[in-house]
Parts: sequence; C-alpha cells; structure tokens
Amino acid sequence: MSAPTAPGYTLRVAKAPADLAACFAVRRDVFVVEQGVTEELEYDGRDATALHVLAVRADGHPLGTARLLYGPEAADRTGGDPATGALGRLAVGKAARGLGIGVALVGAVEDAARERGLTAVELHAQSHALGFYERLGYTAYGPEFLDAGIAHRSMRRAL
Repeated sequence: MSAPTAPGYTLRVAKAPADLAACFAVRRDVFVVEQGVTEELEYDGRDATALHVLAVRADGHPLGTARLLYGPEAADRTGGDPATGALGRLAVGKAARGLGIGVALVGAVEDAARERGLTAVELHAQSHALGFYERLGYTAYGPEFLDAGIAHRSMRRAL
C-alpha cells in the first residue's frame, strides 16, 4: 500500500505516532475547522483500535486520511455483523481535492478490509457525498439522519 497511487502522493497504513498525528491533523482541518464538528465528536475513542490510511505528498505533507473499524469496534455501525467493516473519517485537505485521493483512500480501506477477511463495508456518508460513494459501488439505504448536525445516509458495498 506504500506504492505511489498517482503522481505526487503515496498511501500507507498509519502506524507510527507521527503518521497518526498527521491523520488527526487532516481530520481536524476538514471536520472541525471547515465543517464545525466539535473535537469531542470527531475524536470518538475508536482511533486507538482502528486502521488508519494516510495519503502524503513526496515531502511528507499529509493530504488525506480514512479509517477502518472492524470487529467489536464496528458492531454499532454494522448491525453486529463480524464480516462487515465500517469505513469512516474520510477526509481530504482542501488543497488536495480533485486529485483522486479520496477514491484511492476508499480503495485502500477496502483492500485492508479484504485482508482481514471482511466481505462488506458500511459507512455513514454526508448526504452531499452520496454520488461520490455511489460511483464507487456503494448503495444508500435507510432514511437520512443527522450526525454532528450534518445530514447523512447509511451506505453499504459488498466486497
């Protein structure tokens, strides 16, 4: 997963403390600063056990991130299905949008899910982003709901 995915950036699983800090910095910029989500809601206590993927420029500057919850940590998002993971906290910095980084991050999370034997991925998409996820094979279900004051829909994709 560390091979270049497009000119100018690479993806890697964030394991080192500096990589996790970079993931959190991107999320803070996108969710807390841009969208007004409180830090208490953004950092929900699941980060310690989640798998985080980080997109970085060649110079190490963080561009985007996403996380995968699986097992017991994902139970409330997946209806308790141990074969389903939960993709979340997908964030791409404003200056890096439109470069395909979001698509690459979703693909990396799906690859990580497959590596763990999962057969599906669920997510809670901000309603304005439904088309993005639909183009990647996700299907919306259930009613729209508010999360952190932002309209969302549940979505699912079999792997």
